[in-house]
Amino acid sequence: MKDEMVEFAAAHAADLKGLRIASTETTGGRVLEAVPDLELVRLKSGPLGGDQQIGALIATGEIDMMIFFVDPLTPMPHDVDVKALMRLAIVYDIPMALNRATAEILLRR
Repeated sequence: MKDEMVEFAAAHAADLKGLRIASTETTGGRVLEAVPDLELVRLKSGPLGGDQQIGALIATGEIDMMIFFVDPLTPMPHDVDVKALMRLAIVYDIPMALNRATAEILLRR
Protein backbone atom coordinates (compact mmCIF):
# COMPACT_ATOMS: atom_id res chain seq x y z
CA MET A 1 0.00 0.00 0.00
CA LYS A 2 3.05 2.25 -0.28
CA ASP A 3 1.85 3.75 -3.56
CA GLU A 4 -1.48 4.66 -1.98
CA MET A 5 0.30 6.19 1.04
CA VAL A 6 2.45 8.33 -1.27
CA GLU A 7 -0.64 9.46 -3.21
CA PHE A 8 -2.42 10.25 0.06
CA ALA A 9 0.51 12.28 1.40
CA ALA A 10 0.83 14.24 -1.85
CA ALA A 11 -2.91 14.94 -1.95
CA HIS A 12 -2.91 16.11 1.67
CA ALA A 13 0.50 17.81 1.82
CA ALA A 14 -1.01 21.04 3.17
CA ASP A 15 -2.79 19.14 5.98
CA LEU A 16 0.34 17.17 6.87
CA LYS A 17 2.70 20.15 6.79
CA GLY A 18 3.67 21.16 10.32
CA LEU A 19 2.88 17.74 11.79
CA ARG A 20 5.69 15.54 13.13
CA ILE A 21 5.39 12.29 11.22
CA ALA A 22 7.03 8.97 12.09
CA SER A 23 7.31 6.37 9.36
CA THR A 24 9.05 3.16 8.57
CA GLU A 25 12.12 3.47 6.32
CA THR A 26 10.88 2.59 2.86
CA THR A 27 7.47 4.21 3.10
CA GLY A 28 8.97 7.35 4.63
CA GLY A 29 11.56 7.61 1.88
CA ARG A 30 8.93 7.33 -0.82
CA VAL A 31 6.69 9.90 0.88
CA LEU A 32 9.61 12.34 1.22
CA GLU A 33 10.42 11.96 -2.48
CA ALA A 34 6.87 13.07 -3.28
CA VAL A 35 6.53 15.69 -0.51
CA PRO A 36 10.07 16.71 0.56
CA ASP A 37 9.04 19.52 2.91
CA LEU A 38 7.26 17.26 5.43
CA GLU A 39 8.70 16.88 8.92
CA LEU A 40 9.13 13.11 8.72
CA VAL A 41 11.32 10.89 10.88
CA ARG A 42 12.28 7.64 9.18
CA LEU A 43 12.61 4.67 11.50
CA LYS A 44 13.81 1.18 10.63
CA SER A 45 12.08 -0.90 7.98
CA GLY A 46 8.88 -2.50 9.33
CA PRO A 47 10.17 -6.10 9.36
CA LEU A 48 13.48 -4.95 10.89
CA GLY A 49 11.89 -3.31 13.92
CA GLY A 50 10.31 -0.14 12.56
CA ASP A 51 6.79 -1.23 13.50
CA GLN A 52 8.04 -1.86 17.03
CA GLN A 53 9.73 1.55 17.13
CA ILE A 54 6.41 3.16 16.22
CA GLY A 55 4.74 1.02 18.89
CA ALA A 56 7.22 2.37 21.44
CA LEU A 57 6.34 5.93 20.38
CA ILE A 58 2.67 5.12 20.94
CA ALA A 59 3.42 3.69 24.39
CA THR A 60 5.39 6.80 25.38
CA GLY A 61 2.63 9.17 24.23
CA GLU A 62 4.53 10.55 21.23
CA ILE A 63 1.97 9.47 18.61
CA ASP A 64 -1.39 11.24 18.37
CA MET A 65 -2.85 9.29 15.45
CA MET A 66 -1.84 6.47 13.17
CA ILE A 67 -2.40 6.13 9.44
CA PHE A 68 -1.42 2.66 8.28
CA PHE A 69 -2.96 1.52 5.02
CA VAL A 70 -3.54 -2.23 5.00
CA ASP A 71 -4.35 -4.45 2.04
CA PRO A 72 -6.49 -7.23 3.50
CA LEU A 73 -6.02 -9.38 0.41
CA THR A 74 -2.21 -9.48 0.51
CA PRO A 75 -0.27 -11.41 3.15
CA MET A 76 2.29 -9.32 5.06
CA PRO A 77 5.62 -10.96 5.93
CA HIS A 78 5.62 -9.09 9.24
CA ASP A 79 1.95 -9.62 10.05
CA VAL A 80 2.67 -10.29 13.73
CA ASP A 81 4.42 -6.91 14.07
CA VAL A 82 1.58 -5.10 12.35
CA LYS A 83 -0.99 -6.74 14.61
CA ALA A 84 1.05 -5.75 17.66
CA LEU A 85 1.18 -2.16 16.41
CA MET A 86 -2.58 -2.07 15.90
CA ARG A 87 -3.08 -3.61 19.35
CA LEU A 88 -1.01 -0.82 20.95
CA ALA A 89 -3.01 1.83 19.11
CA ILE A 90 -6.18 0.29 20.51
CA VAL A 91 -4.80 -0.07 24.05
CA TYR A 92 -3.58 3.55 24.12
CA ASP A 93 -6.76 4.82 22.42
CA ILE A 94 -4.92 6.29 19.43
CA PRO A 95 -7.14 7.11 16.45
CA MET A 96 -6.12 4.69 13.72
CA ALA A 97 -6.87 4.77 10.00
CA LEU A 98 -6.37 1.54 8.09
CA ASN A 99 -7.78 2.91 4.83
CA ARG A 100 -7.89 6.18 2.93
CA ALA A 101 -11.48 7.09 3.84
CA THR A 102 -10.76 6.91 7.56
CA ALA A 103 -7.43 8.74 7.14
CA GLU A 104 -9.22 11.63 5.47
CA ILE A 105 -11.65 11.84 8.40
CA LEU A 106 -8.73 11.92 10.87
CA LEU A 107 -7.07 14.78 9.01
CA ARG A 108 -10.20 16.91 9.29
CA ARG A 109 -9.64 17.15 13.06
